[in-house]
Amino acid sequence: MKRIGLLSDTHSHLDEEVFKYFEECDEIWHAGDIGDISVADTLEAFKPFRAVYGNIDDTKVRAAFPLNLRFECEGVDVFMTHIGGYPGRYKPRVREILYANPPKLYICGHSHILKVMPDKRLGNMLHINPGAAGNHGFHQVKTMVRFTLEAGRIKDLEVIETGRRGM
Repeated sequence: MKRIGLLSDTHSHLDEEVFKYFEECDEIWHAGDIGDISVADTLEAFKPFRAVYGNIDDTKVRAAFPLNLRFECEGVDVFMTHIGGYPGRYKPRVREILYANPPKLYICGHSHILKVMPDKRLGNMLHINPGAAGNHGFHQVKTMVRFTLEAGRIKDLEVIETGRRGM
């Protein structure tokens, strides 16, 4: 069993709240637009860390993290990228990947809109976009997600709000 803390779109800003909410997590995953590499370094020093780069990330972040990340965790096949879309509205690049070999869990960021929804056409694949945890963007409330992976199952999913953007 692993408890996962998931965030995206920090845009170089890391709230202290992250450490409180992710204290009980085994790993932290970041779905891109990290911003400054120091955000990734800080999270990596706190917990085991996985991430993809996003469209605003510079060469340092892009050198440290891939565009796409596919891995297995606790029996769950995971695919993570930054710009990907959601069920019924996938970006062409991602649609090819998902339809060729659907994962059980598909994660992306970019939109700053929190979404958790299944795609029944792809074997009930679960899509999660944790929204935006940073201050930059049009979102009003900063969000993250916590969940548990155990024996091939995704469970105990929680949405976390850390306050209004800019505060």
